[in-house]
Amino acid sequence: MNAVRNDLNVSPSTLAFLDRPKHLLIGGRWMPAASGKTFAVIDPATGREVCQVAEGDKEDIDRAVTAARCAFESGPWPTMTPAERGKLIWRIGDLILGHLEELAEIESLDNGKPLRVARVADVPLAADMFHYMAGWATKRHGATLPISVLYTPGVQYHSYTRPEPVGVVGQIIPWNFPLLMAAWKLAPALTTGCTVVLKVAEETPLSGLRLGEILQEAGLPDGVVNIITGFGETAGAALVAHRDVDKIAFTGSTEVGKLIVKAAAHDLKRVSLELGGKSPNIILKDADLDVAIPGAANAIFFNHGQCCSAGSRLYADASVYDKVVAGVAEQAKKIKLGHGLDPDTQMGPMVSEIQRNRVRGYLEAGEREGARAVTGGKAREGAGYFVEPTVLVDTTPDMQVIREEIFGPVVAAIPFKTLDDELIRQANATVYGLAAGIWTRDLSRAHSLAAKLKAGTVWVNCYNIFDSALPFGGYKQSGWGREMGDAVLDNYTETKAVTIRL
Repeated sequence: MNAVRNDLNVSPSTLAFLDRPKHLLIGGRWMPAASGKTFAVIDPATGREVCQVAEGDKEDIDRAVTAARCAFESGPWPTMTPAERGKLIWRIGDLILGHLEELAEIESLDNGKPLRVARVADVPLAADMFHYMAGWATKRHGATLPISVLYTPGVQYHSYTRPEPVGVVGQIIPWNFPLLMAAWKLAPALTTGCTVVLKVAEETPLSGLRLGEILQEAGLPDGVVNIITGFGETAGAALVAHRDVDKIAFTGSTEVGKLIVKAAAHDLKRVSLELGGKSPNIILKDADLDVAIPGAANAIFFNHGQCCSAGSRLYADASVYDKVVAGVAEQAKKIKLGHGLDPDTQMGPMVSEIQRNRVRGYLEAGEREGARAVTGGKAREGAGYFVEPTVLVDTTPDMQVIREEIFGPVVAAIPFKTLDDELIRQANATVYGLAAGIWTRDLSRAHSLAAKLKAGTVWVNCYNIFDSALPFGGYKQSGWGREMGDAVLDNYTETKAVTIRL
């Protein structure tokens, strides 16, 4: 903590938060882990400890699920009107904005992302998700349905549907957008009337804990949201396997998503998954390169490349390929790496030493297989977990850097000669299907390509544009279900059909 006080320019409110005990939120009370264990939170830009947080495990998950079940079955939450619920959820969004600077500092210190990015993206978008979902609280309704089959002559029936909350939800979020992912998960679950046990990522637990304090400040009833810090192998696995959890919502890697599906199979609890990607970003020969080149750089280097929708496979028409590669490489060279709290920083570190080593492994594999780095290509040694923004060329479809999600600031540039089915086959030749980008002045062609790309989101002449009203999710091994928009509400709702003989 002294290192934070001496070296970093953070606000008094952030320092006060860092000084408070980092306990688990269970049933409206902050309490240490049942085991008494804690673990260190590391500043990824320096490798130094920031603070200690409680290490929750199976016993803590049991306590949290019990609290969530009690809150769902009794107390004020089940009887709260939709309008009351909506006002409370809106208040959470207001409070997030009221603590914007503190939350941005916590996110930057915990995750490594530039403070200025957290200020304009992570925190405002998290608030907007609560504000958007607050409006849906009063707008989910059933329907009356006519019965067409004549069972008994002269007998009539009245049939209707009721949307009902699925129940107790276990939510597991990743470390790349900790606050925003918490908002994506919590806001729709609360809107539908569910209760939650939220397991935050062990690498980035701080903004989730601060959000827990904000939920209490907003007046959320005890036990409606319970927050557990701990490791995936213990706390996360116990949450997925718990027999009193009705549904699991997970954002993270495809590998872990598959494990969750297997673990949930024993009691067939509902599962929604937002998983990995290896997204194609296609620049046609008629594209406005003054827009497309910085757009392609942003597509991969945003959030240090630690973004599931990152445009990591860059396809450029052969006639503009050299110019595109040179332009993106020039953009990469200009990016200033540094501590997220440094106002001059444009890209921070990887979230952990493990992630830096993972990205380094892919860079080394690419080099062994014949790929060449036009710029970057190295993981920096010393304090902090930094990787240079990298542009790879001379790649082939069988290379690891083309097939697998790197989750770092590494893009592979690939030329194509004709805009035909072969390009579409290459773009779709992946187990993933999360996102894609198209850069062209021909909107008719853009619509045609968008229809052929197997991706849950297609951006045209832009990239990484998100809004709470836009559903987000993927095809194939990029997941099940959608986040955001009204589509996400289906993740947390059961539909009940009622038929009455008149």
